[in-house]
Amino acid sequence: MQRNYEIVDRIERTRNLDRESLELLLTTEDGALREYLAAKARETAQRIYGNCVYIRGLIEFTNYCKNDCYYCGIRRSNGCAERYRLSEEEILNCCKNGYELGFRTFVLQGGEDGFYTDERICEMVSEIKRRYPDCAVTLSIGERERKSYEAFFKAGADRYLLRHETADEAHYKKLHPEEMSFQHRMQCLAELKEIGYQTGCGFMVGSPYQTFDTLYEDLQFIRELQPEMVGIGPFIPQKDTPFGKMQAGTMEQTLRLLSIIRLLHPSVLLPATTALGTIHPKGRELGILAGANVVMPNLSPVAVREKYKLYDNKICTGDEAAECRYCMERRMESIGYQVAVNRGDFKNN
Repeated sequence: MQRNYEIVDRIERTRNLDRESLELLLTTEDGALREYLAAKARETAQRIYGNCVYIRGLIEFTNYCKNDCYYCGIRRSNGCAERYRLSEEEILNCCKNGYELGFRTFVLQGGEDGFYTDERICEMVSEIKRRYPDCAVTLSIGERERKSYEAFFKAGADRYLLRHETADEAHYKKLHPEEMSFQHRMQCLAELKEIGYQTGCGFMVGSPYQTFDTLYEDLQFIRELQPEMVGIGPFIPQKDTPFGKMQAGTMEQTLRLLSIIRLLHPSVLLPATTALGTIHPKGRELGILAGANVVMPNLSPVAVREKYKLYDNKICTGDEAAECRYCMERRMESIGYQVAVNRGDFKNN
């Protein structure tokens, strides 16, 4: 048993792991080893970021998408999705409410919607930065060309989230239609880093056809890319997609992978996601205790939250922004953490 503890120590020391160690940590039924892994990850996060949890104000501004990813509830073929777009005024109103509640990062997230041209995105980012110069703007709007990313960065965007979904090309093809390109997704992430964004990648835990081998590839990709952010959460099926009857990912696997990612990449900004809170009432708290240090309450208008349905049974769709904000603060305080009212930038370790 002592040897298994040494696996965790070795990951912490070398910031690497082998395929065999990954499988052992993801399959062990030894509760003491699981807690040792979480404790080491928690200590690592606290050494760099203290007991602060950074809040990001999530604004889901469009659920139109040109893509047809097999797992996603806003895929273009889903005729059951009730589509919407927020106007610039509505988005700015979300930011105003968020700023008053103490948010200093706004995350503009949406499907790959051609209505929001480069020009529209740049105008929106510029106006948010003009009104709230002490805030960070994060974009999560999918794959674009380099010139678009450069324009957004010049307009003031600070961060960009683009989940890679899987670092294994064969697995990627099982999750996406033929028209989508694994190479282009990877190229986008490389370009975002080169341009100077704080860049985020990530994957779903327990996605269909995922194996220990594909997970190992994901972790090695994260080690190589050295992203400032990594977003992982359990796969949750959405009933109107081709994967609607597939088995969901588990909280336990997600928590173990959060801990492993924290040890592999100590400074990473690591969210305890809404999906984690969806599959367990205390999922986000447990995520923080496993080494995460970011939460993303929803600032979107209540009227559209139910429509941004990437997966089923999403939580907090009926809460006002203030409810989400103060609920999150209480939840974090209940486990000994405090919500930080600042931009919460990446810290080089």
